[in-house]
Amino acid sequence: MDRTQTLHIDRLRNLTYGLVCFGLIVVLALEGWQLYQSYRQAFFQARQAATNLTRATEAHVRDAIRQADTLLVGVVERSEWEGLERLNSSRMQTFLKRQVGVLPQLHGLFIYDRNGRWLVTDSGQIPANANNADREYFMYHREHDDPGVHIGRVITSRSTGELVIPVSRRINAADGSFAGVALATLKVAYFNDFYAQFRVSKEDAFTLTYYDGTILVRRPFVPDVIGTSIAQGQIFKDLLPLQDAGTALIESSIDGKERMYSFQRFGDFPLVAISGISAEAIRLPWWRQLIVAVVVLILIGLSTAAFARVLLQQISRSELADRELRNAHKALRKFSLEDALTGLANRRRLDDVLPQELGRVRRTRAPLGVIMLDIDYFKLYNDRYGHVAGDAAIQAVAGVLASYARRAEDLPARYGGEEMMLLLPGANEANSLEIAQGVRQAVFDLAREHQGSPLGIVTVSLGVAVAYPHQAENNDVAALIKQADTALYQAKSQGRNQACAYQAPDVTGARRST
Repeated sequence: MDRTQTLHIDRLRNLTYGLVCFGLIVVLALEGWQLYQSYRQAFFQARQAATNLTRATEAHVRDAIRQADTLLVGVVERSEWEGLERLNSSRMQTFLKRQVGVLPQLHGLFIYDRNGRWLVTDSGQIPANANNADREYFMYHREHDDPGVHIGRVITSRSTGELVIPVSRRINAADGSFAGVALATLKVAYFNDFYAQFRVSKEDAFTLTYYDGTILVRRPFVPDVIGTSIAQGQIFKDLLPLQDAGTALIESSIDGKERMYSFQRFGDFPLVAISGISAEAIRLPWWRQLIVAVVVLILIGLSTAAFARVLLQQISRSELADRELRNAHKALRKFSLEDALTGLANRRRLDDVLPQELGRVRRTRAPLGVIMLDIDYFKLYNDRYGHVAGDAAIQAVAGVLASYARRAEDLPARYGGEEMMLLLPGANEANSLEIAQGVRQAVFDLAREHQGSPLGIVTVSLGVAVAYPHQAENNDVAALIKQADTALYQAKSQGRNQACAYQAPDVTGARRST
């Protein structure tokens, strides 16, 4: 081998090594960027999840207190009308007992006179010499003529020994002077049981506090923590003075564990709801992804180094890399078939599956039911509650739709925006209408607030179309979707919150609806 050829081979070898090193640097940079974005995305999703949990907690607590307060308003009005000295205790006790049986959050209902003596309880049992004049809520109402509701700190019930949250109102005499107190006690265990229903890790935390940081409820439940203050924690010390709601990655002042916290101050009650998702749980999937990425990068580096050392295998190894790239594209395409917000199939997958299902209609001679769903007045919902709440509403409806895809071949999909579809292979019109009605009712039963809707809650309209093997016009994707859309339009024109089936123009009679 002459010097020129040797130099050429050396240059080729150096060029190959240089290209390999450059390629490895690019791969490392891209993988590092992807891991960085994945890390940010994990915490972004955790912020959203924590915010949603806090909003759910705040709404649940507010509803529980409002129900109790509405009851107290009636008790106070009746007590002031009759006068405590002339109050029919037996009739009032019966009324209180019935209300405690209706509202699960209630521990008890009580009426005290101006001196703190027990007059009426829901249980009908009044301990000898029982007096609550030393309670904070009683002293508050005695010293303040505020007619509004008062929420106190957690206390231990003298009747049962349970931890309760006192909710009370002042009772006035005819001349406006202090006559007594009407009290509803809410069970701390009721809220703990509610938090326990969330599918979260054991390190996640939910806390309900007084405006000054005094803990009323906390999950995980630790009895010694109830009644203590977290006013010196970062949320109360640094964040709440600046904003009523927000998120922050901080360490807990209770157990020292780092969490992604979401907090929200109640607008009408002196309370703060806090939800925390464990930072360790947030990072764990990312760490696993990092380990896999490192292993993959090591393998790529070793294989690339071997490729660089064996120049004659360049073509074969290039083909291998190309094949691996195609497989990666296939895997990426597979992951791209799911809608990120709802977890349903996305439009791309729907466009792939629907022609296949129509082909199966022709092969198996079995019908194909298609349900098209649209959330009623969704633009008004977004305008009123914001896009985050709008996304949550779409997720809730998507969850209902997915729950009705009970067979492996059923396919729930997000068609676009607030529109969704459900493919039901083998379902005729009656089957499809029944399922559509079930979805409509299930969404209605969620009772999700929507003040922009005449019904006051989120509802959906659904259109049903069925492709039969003997109807050639139904075996076209565009025609079938148009039929479902026409039926959906009919449901909306009938006032929304309806499910209608498509009928061909030459068929007499009104369209069926439920």
